[in-house]
Amino acid sequence: MNQTWDIVQTPSHVRPIGCKWVYKIKRLPNGSIERHKARLVAKGYTQIEGIDYFETFSPIVKMTIVRVVLALASINRWHLHQLDVSNAFLHGDLREDVYMEIPPGLLGCTSSQSCKLKKSLYGLKQSNRQWYEKLSNLLLICGYSHAHVDHSLLIKAHNSEFIVLIVYVDDIVLTGNSLAEIERIKHILHANFHIKDLGKLKYFLGIEVAHSDKGISLCQRKYCLDLLKDLGMLGCKPSSTPMDSSLRLHYDSFGFLDDPLSYRRLVGRLVYLTSTCPDIAFATRQLSQFMSKPTKAHHAAVVRVLRYLKGCPGKGSLFPRTCSPYLLGFSDADWAICIDSRRSITGYCFFIGNSLVSWKTKKQTTVSHSSSEAEYRELAFATLNYNGFLTF
Repeated sequence: MNQTWDIVQTPSHVRPIGCKWVYKIKRLPNGSIERHKARLVAKGYTQIEGIDYFETFSPIVKMTIVRVVLALASINRWHLHQLDVSNAFLHGDLREDVYMEIPPGLLGCTSSQSCKLKKSLYGLKQSNRQWYEKLSNLLLICGYSHAHVDHSLLIKAHNSEFIVLIVYVDDIVLTGNSLAEIERIKHILHANFHIKDLGKLKYFLGIEVAHSDKGISLCQRKYCLDLLKDLGMLGCKPSSTPMDSSLRLHYDSFGFLDDPLSYRRLVGRLVYLTSTCPDIAFATRQLSQFMSKPTKAHHAAVVRVLRYLKGCPGKGSLFPRTCSPYLLGFSDADWAICIDSRRSITGYCFFIGNSLVSWKTKKQTTVSHSSSEAEYRELAFATLNYNGFLTF
């Protein structure tokens, strides 16, 4: 029905890529089951560049852009809607000759036959690019244009209408001051791709979005509780701070962890949690420096962060409605704080009105000879990111 492939005789010089069925349970924000999914996935890791794929691209909008858009939507009281594209990758047209093995369970085929793909499948190297190319071409025809700061952000400004569209793979967020234009683009997208209108934005990329007269709030309560549950720390004693202010983490040649993979996986999950929790950003950044050879001291610091999260699993960010949309930034540097390299640690944060939309902490790339030099380097670093906001 979808004309996804043709069953053909496998050419003698071709080795088809494999495929498998993947089963997944989709859950609602409260943890209840929404639906069961079965998806045929190609084993794209066996593809060879230059033969069955050439270019790749993944339409993943930056989290800073998401927060900026939501902050502006809160201040201007824009409409905020969410769409989900069903089987998005199946809409992408392939230019390369890609042969895939016969899917398990498909009867009536011989071992000498294979599927010559006409459309992209989940798992292929070029699937993201082909899907986004088809979507963006349609939106450009409809009068939208790519933002300079991020090509996964599309904008349409016509007379008094202003519409913003965010793309994160197959999830789409629509906001703007014209409900008529939002409904129009929904109808166009549904006519070309089968979409599900999820109504007002409530749950996006594991982030819970709540609306009120005071503003829009973001949190990752379910994500945080699932993290604590997986580690068996739902009953641990809470901590008032994510990190001891007097602690200076450094590389140590003693007390290496027997399973460093669990440490890396845990810190990676904490990094994603910083999308709405700036209060653990510094501690997580410090812990991520020791991925190669974590020690028991580093693991104890991770446990301290988890104990802090136990006391405030629903803590997040609030974007107030009653403020002016001016841009305000702060930066600071801690001179020669790194014990191992004597490099300084810098940090900055940016507000739109009273809404905190961007924050970062990072070790400087070179050694500063004085605290003044470290401060100037941080100002230059923060100014560079400030210019990124201006291109929005």
